Amino acid sequence: MKYLRIIIILSIITSCSKKIERKQIQRLDGSSITRVKLDSSFKTLVDIANVTGLTVTIFNQDTVTYQKAFGYSNLTEKDSLSIHHVFYGASLSKAVFGYLVTQLANEGIIDLDRPLQEYFDVPIPELQLEKEWRGFKNLANDERYKKITARMCLSHTTGFPNWRWLSRTGKFTPEGDILFFFDPGTEYGYSGEGMMLLQYAIENMTGKGLEQLAKEHVFNPLKMGMTSYLWQKRFENNYCNGHTKKQNVIDIDKADETTAAGSMSTTPVDYSKFLAKILDLYANNSSVTQLMFSPNIRINSKKQFGPLSLEKTNENDSIDLNYGLGWGILTSPYGHGYFKEGHGEGFQHYSILFPEKHIGILIMSNSDNAESIFKEVLKIGIGDIYTPWYWEDYIPYDNIK
Repeated sequence: MKYLRIIIILSIITSCSKKIERKQIQRLDGSSITRVKLDSSFKTLVDIANVTGLTVTIFNQDTVTYQKAFGYSNLTEKDSLSIHHVFYGASLSKAVFGYLVTQLANEGIIDLDRPLQEYFDVPIPELQLEKEWRGFKNLANDERYKKITARMCLSHTTGFPNWRWLSRTGKFTPEGDILFFFDPGTEYGYSGEGMMLLQYAIENMTGKGLEQLAKEHVFNPLKMGMTSYLWQKRFENNYCNGHTKKQNVIDIDKADETTAAGSMSTTPVDYSKFLAKILDLYANNSSVTQLMFSPNIRINSKKQFGPLSLEKTNENDSIDLNYGLGWGILTSPYGHGYFKEGHGEGFQHYSILFPEKHIGILIMSNSDNAESIFKEVLKIGIGDIYTPWYWEDYIPYDNIK
């Protein structure tokens, strides 16, 4: 009887220990933090930096272990933000597209290193697109377009501008002509235009639109019912508004065109399903993640955008900053980190996965002030001090001039 009581007591202690352990969030360096501490820390940052709304999702052991919303979905109406609200996903769209195209490449449907021109029946400058201004007529006398491959599009080495109406330093160019800033495949230059050209090639060769392909390969299999590259009626009463730096409400922009570069809407819950799938594939040595996360181009610019994107530096050599297929890559003492950001008017997002530690984080916000707390959120949440915050222009709120 005495031994039985000891066994029962030990069982109770073990059970309590496991419950306490589940309340702790594990970070990269092996330290842990309580959910209560996370809640209070994130709430404080949101208040100090005037971040209208913020959601944070943390992955431990490749699954969601923490997911919380702070602030408002619409400040004017004082509507509380939820992890189920639909956000404009901005360039998180590209990570999903990268995964989609990598699947097609893995299945032998597309060759990542075959010139995209070979997937069209006419020269790329002669493509007839639904929106004429998206065409490539301006390249008729510049045959470098014949060199562009899917790999270049996904790793941002096409030489195209981010958008044709922006100069290489980010200034508005009213003429809006597509052109090359550098020879394809020679250096890194973030480009939504490159993603769009690849989208047209994929749609032409498969005979299917991007939304249909995304449903077949991503959204439906992962049960991402509140995610789409097009505006859906089911979003109507569940969409959060973006907010300016002064916390003014921005009207909802309803996407009527599928763009791989940035038209996707999603929820923190849905996008977490996508990230959990990526972690699971990596854990199982999937050929998809092996291909998607193989480095294609070393990045040595001071910043990703703006005038400093033209200046070279060795500041990020310690993290071996690279780009894969739709995802950024860095190296840390805890293995590789695979990241993707999203930035649009009133919406700012960031995700990074450290699959060798089975840890990750997703930050989604409907505020133009959110990036000013990303550095701290990453450090507090998972102990990530490796994200190149200066390169990303995530200037902390207390350092903004």
